[in-house]
Amino acid sequence: MVPKFDSFFTPYLKCLSDGNIHKNKDIIEYAIKYFGLTEEEAQEKIANQSQTQVYNRILWAGTYLRKAGLAEKVLNGQYKITEEGLKRLKGGEVTLKTLAEYPSFVAFYGRAPKESAKPTKKDIVADEAAKTPVEVLEEAYSQINNQLANEVLSSLMDVSPQKFEQIVVDVLVAMGYGGSLEDAGTVTAYVKDDGIDGVIKEDKLGLDKIYVQAKRWSNCVGQPEIQKFVGALVGQGAKKGVFITTSYFSKEAHQFQPKGDVKVVLIDGQELANYMIEYNVGVSLKQSYMVKRIDTDYFEE
Repeated sequence: MVPKFDSFFTPYLKCLSDGNIHKNKDIIEYAIKYFGLTEEEAQEKIANQSQTQVYNRILWAGTYLRKAGLAEKVLNGQYKITEEGLKRLKGGEVTLKTLAEYPSFVAFYGRAPKESAKPTKKDIVADEAAKTPVEVLEEAYSQINNQLANEVLSSLMDVSPQKFEQIVVDVLVAMGYGGSLEDAGTVTAYVKDDGIDGVIKEDKLGLDKIYVQAKRWSNCVGQPEIQKFVGALVGQGAKKGVFITTSYFSKEAHQFQPKGDVKVVLIDGQELANYMIEYNVGVSLKQSYMVKRIDTDYFEE
């Protein structure tokens, strides 16, 4: 497991403690050895990001340490320890509490427009030092999406069965099935639909089709319901089906394997809500934030 963000302050300074100038690559390699991370742990990515956790935490650790005056940039992407950094390192572990003793760091950490709003040392120490600003943003984004998914799922439970069937077809079309054809997805007649609620053309030419069963339920969907759906697929001469529900599937339903060439994909309520958010079905953009980072290549001469 990759250590918490504030744990990277000490190995960062220890890497620089030889008095030489080091690049981020050197510091990252030192930290990996310092913590004894496995290859898998060293390559673990931040959620929704291409950066590894180690890389991200080293970058932010360096920023924090430089703002406190314990490290400094010599050239673009090259750093060394300061006299104050050496002094602090001899005193033991460097933590967020350590950095909070430096006014320059407190001023940077606050970023407040009003003097009275600047954080105190106590505020900083009590903050979530285990996360970098990017990780805090990712966590907040995840929380917002989880809440939205719950609202979407609640709304699905309030619509009519016919509307729900149309929604699941809209979601599959939005995911790319059938291309941009207007008739890429259709809802079957509500009465006597023979266990099939929708049909999706898997390709633009309609050479293959996916049959859909949509259940706006609250109770668990068991294996018998999946077996009935497979029977409906066989009756249609179909080989591919998607069973979607607002509830959830039993363990036996997940483990059920149809015989022959028939394949069935199960999508529960949480997954359906997440797909609706991802493909903008039933949701709209409220606010967009752009997170930028320095382009180091631009500053090279």
